[in-house]
Amino acid sequence: MIRLLLADDHAIVRAGLRALLESNPDIAVVGDAPTAEAAVAFCTTTPVDLVLMDLSFGPGRSGVDATAQLRALEKPPHVLVVTNYDTDADILSAIEAGACGYILKDTPPTELLAAVRSAAAGESVLSPAVASKLMIRVRRADTTLSPREIEVLRLVANGSSNREIAKDLFLSETTIKSHLVHIYAKLGVRSRTSAVARAREQGAI
Repeated sequence: MIRLLLADDHAIVRAGLRALLESNPDIAVVGDAPTAEAAVAFCTTTPVDLVLMDLSFGPGRSGVDATAQLRALEKPPHVLVVTNYDTDADILSAIEAGACGYILKDTPPTELLAAVRSAAAGESVLSPAVASKLMIRVRRADTTLSPREIEVLRLVANGSSNREIAKDLFLSETTIKSHLVHIYAKLGVRSRTSAVARAREQGAI
């Protein structure tokens, strides 16, 4: 029996997943959590084999934060990310935090069920779209933005100056300028505005 926790800030999503999953005799939904904090708290007191984790919970901790905390528990549950977000940064952040799988919410029910069973056994699970993105990233490593470069570019997109970015990331302005040079080269652009636009086109931010 797979003991499963649903972590999503939308009640209708949790209800839909519960209805689908509980119709299977080998799956027991032992709880649901509307926040990342609630998901972590639940797993510290209740045995859970697998957490279906969204990435965005509004204010507070993210699904990535919760995943890292869950995997650091003495008896950590496996984590399968189920989300609408499929940018390179989101995928890599979740996997680096310890998620064993990453699928999108438009995944067909039969594939979702297969993913749940595989993830509960600790196997790696990626939806076709996510797997394709990762393969492209591997094949184009020399033109793919690093997690730090993506972080810098997201701050650029928010209108932050080099000085503000340096302060936020605890880096020197010289380092930020160096990151921007690499970003421009990888994206084939010459300006901050063009870099943000190109990265959005590619789904990097």
